[in-house]
Amino acid sequence: MRIFGYLILSFLLLPSSVAYAQEEERTAPTKEEQIKAQTAQDTYRQLNLFGDVFERVRGQYVEPLTDEEIVEKSIEGLLTSLDPHSSYLDDDDYKDMQVQTRGEFGGLGIEVTMENGFVKVVSPIDETPAAKAGVQAGDYITHLDSEQVMGLSLSEAVDKMRGKVGEPIILSIVREGAEETMDIEVVRDIIKIQSVKSRVEQEDVGYIRVTTFNQNTMPGVKKAVADIKEEAGDKIVGYVLDLRNNPGGLLDQAISVSDAFLDKGEIVSTRGRNENDTKRDNATPGDLTDGKPIIVLVNGGSASASEIVAGALQDHRRALILGTQSFGKGSVQTVIPLPGHGAMRLTTARYYTPSGRSIQSEGIEPDIIVEQAKLEELAHGKRTRESDLRGAITNDSKVKRKLKEEAEKVLGKKEEEKPADYQLNRALDLMHGIVLYSDSDKPQQVIAKAKTVQ
Repeated sequence: MRIFGYLILSFLLLPSSVAYAQEEERTAPTKEEQIKAQTAQDTYRQLNLFGDVFERVRGQYVEPLTDEEIVEKSIEGLLTSLDPHSSYLDDDDYKDMQVQTRGEFGGLGIEVTMENGFVKVVSPIDETPAAKAGVQAGDYITHLDSEQVMGLSLSEAVDKMRGKVGEPIILSIVREGAEETMDIEVVRDIIKIQSVKSRVEQEDVGYIRVTTFNQNTMPGVKKAVADIKEEAGDKIVGYVLDLRNNPGGLLDQAISVSDAFLDKGEIVSTRGRNENDTKRDNATPGDLTDGKPIIVLVNGGSASASEIVAGALQDHRRALILGTQSFGKGSVQTVIPLPGHGAMRLTTARYYTPSGRSIQSEGIEPDIIVEQAKLEELAHGKRTRESDLRGAITNDSKVKRKLKEEAEKVLGKKEEEKPADYQLNRALDLMHGIVLYSDSDKPQQVIAKAKTVQ
């Protein structure tokens, strides 16, 4: 009976215990409530903790450090622990950043971030030492001149990659699909970025390549469209906007470029911590391309500002997005000057495409996925040809052609052969397919039909 009574008592107590736990869970303060409940006394107590650590480092760290060094390292540690894009910029870094947005700076020519303790290449910039040396988007840099990157902050790693123009640096790289680490030598140079390039493809398609979003980008896009119209005139049936390996840049330039191809509607919204920080940017009337169809090329190196452009044109069905999934950086950084101490780059908002999508950590999913293919000759084994036969008569035309090629090489007239750009060729084919629908349809309807066909 005692056991039975004990069991009854246990079962009677159990529900009330669960209810108490649930009540405790419900009353746990939220982060916002904790912040509001903070007092000045709490703040001073935490600052006293920082002061204690500061004194310990200054007095007992194995290497002597100045007060300035300790404070700067503390600030850097605070900011970099928040997210991969917040950081402290000393005077030199701040000046370099200001120069970069103007389109000319010294270095290797790569946009990088920090991931899993290693430097990750977001994108090599076109026609820079890194791009020419073979550095690719998605590469992980593990060593700089045999010195391990693990343990360095992003700014420290970037500092080591900087140096005198003409000096080489060895980047040890881990690449997806490669079995072993590869060493790539890159010679530092002055990086002059031509942010916009253009040409006419196949006599009737305007090709506009945007490599980055700096202060020269929107004027460059306007000039590119004008040049294409001047060269091809009424023959132009559409435009290809190439944002591959574009690491981003200035937000206002991304908004302006999007506006250039949209007549109306929202381009992007940025939402900060407080509701009052929400900002929406809308398109103004006028389309540089006169409503012609647009195909936008993106890949894993397309980040930030380039994703804003792709997302806006995709949501408004103004363009087809072709290529592979983009990088997925959906946050906005504000550079806040610290008079006499450089500046801080702080993540202050997330951005959203017109439909309300956040692409943070997800990226832009192309309407049509096309991997960049490398066309190679199939190996069919060694075949005997006429030229392999002993005593075969020589081809006098071949001899003359070889002599001509050697002469052109000496004179520098022979152009380097470039590998075929499969994604671009696919976009050009698709553009001519879209034209078949375009006689009676608006661009948005044409694009919708093309997506259905695909």
